[in-house]
Amino acid sequence: MAGARRGPVLRRGAALLSLLLVLAACTGGGSGSGDRGGGGDGGPVQAAGQDVPGTIVVASGRDVTGKNGIRQQLIDAWNLREQRAGSQFQARLVELPGSADEQRSQLLGALQSGSADYDVVNLDVTWVPEFAEAGLIRELPEDLVDRDVIPSVAGTARWDGKVYAAPFNSDVGLLYYRRDYLDRAGVERPDPRDGLTWQQLQHLVDALDARLDRDAYSSGWTTQLAAYEGRTVNAVEAFASAVEDFALVDEDGHYTGTVAELTEGIAELGRRTAPAYTLEDAARSDEATSLSDFTEGRTAFLRHWPYVYPALFQTFTEEQLGVAPLPGKAVLGGQNLGVAEASPRPGKAADLIRFLTGRQSERCLLEAGFAATRTSAYEDGERCTAVTVAPSRSATGEGADPVPRDKGGRPLYAATILKEALRDAVQRPRTPLYGAFTQTLTTQLGPLLRNGRPGNEVLARRLDAALRKALPG
Repeated sequence: MAGARRGPVLRRGAALLSLLLVLAACTGGGSGSGDRGGGGDGGPVQAAGQDVPGTIVVASGRDVTGKNGIRQQLIDAWNLREQRAGSQFQARLVELPGSADEQRSQLLGALQSGSADYDVVNLDVTWVPEFAEAGLIRELPEDLVDRDVIPSVAGTARWDGKVYAAPFNSDVGLLYYRRDYLDRAGVERPDPRDGLTWQQLQHLVDALDARLDRDAYSSGWTTQLAAYEGRTVNAVEAFASAVEDFALVDEDGHYTGTVAELTEGIAELGRRTAPAYTLEDAARSDEATSLSDFTEGRTAFLRHWPYVYPALFQTFTEEQLGVAPLPGKAVLGGQNLGVAEASPRPGKAADLIRFLTGRQSERCLLEAGFAATRTSAYEDGERCTAVTVAPSRSATGEGADPVPRDKGGRPLYAATILKEALRDAVQRPRTPLYGAFTQTLTTQLGPLLRNGRPGNEVLARRLDAALRKALPG
């Protein structure tokens, strides 16, 4: 019965506590060193015992592939290439502490004040218009975003018709599910190639609720609905699924929504978060807590990001765990690399970005657990050879690689599920005032997740008025 799995799952889940801290934000936020004066080990960047005069400093959030993760390995590979070429340039990765919102504030403050000498900044895809409009990042060569970049992902690199950031690693909402729960309840498994509608998912939850032992299992699905960016992501996915050609803003980032569109979107979000199908704790959950609830067996379905695929296979086997496209529309996430306007070495910084976002590097990112931004990473047979140390096979760095892989070394779902999900993904509103947008949305949608929900149109009118103030037309 369902309760029989609780003991071993919890024991293995306990081993993931440190991992859950790393996976605290969908943008890879987490604790790290923001010290300008140190290299990867806290000391100065050196080559052959000498301080390197031309240091390219890369500011980024936490690498979800763990200590000495794939980002650091790729930077090490570029440094080795430069050293062999007799170059005096070397790159150093600085990991910013805190959540994604805290990292955004740190980067804005540092670049506006000149208090930190960052050359390359790793930006959440939603931040690019803001940093470009503020003149904090430079225009980049057009060929940094070539035809190999997945079209939906390429769209995150531009603002005002110009390339300001090169896609580094991507992200998209996916549906993880417990195969063993479905088998135990005698429910036919979803076919990952076909995907599900939300109505079909609700029918599956009804069947599980009726047939599963409730010792561990509590409710059908969970996601990230706490008052932060996770709530915004879930809302945009619901709105985009309910409203054809959903945008909310024009190409200049000005608000264009209507009460009618918002009413439809809120109704869809309400259906998705209905107490009959959704874990009660989802209203207070972020990435780490929703992942923990799923690994503990409390739910059968989980909306999450690609980077938890390796983490989940630390707990589950292929017979227990499946992954499928998210029903309806899925939101695009990820990070892009830009050159700081104040960088004294913009040409070399752009050269580093070209290496980090090139075909070989993207293949390495995919094998390590990130969602690659290039089509070739999912289709070409060439393995990752750019790094001197093989990409981490476990986000915790422990044990043999448990991740199911194809013959080319890619995660097994990458070419069939992940690539297509990225192609079909939708962007959140692109505006220099994105911070104001997401704060307004998360605040105004709060009543939808509490008892005594207001009517959909009432809530839509409140949200429309608030967004008009936050994003003037």
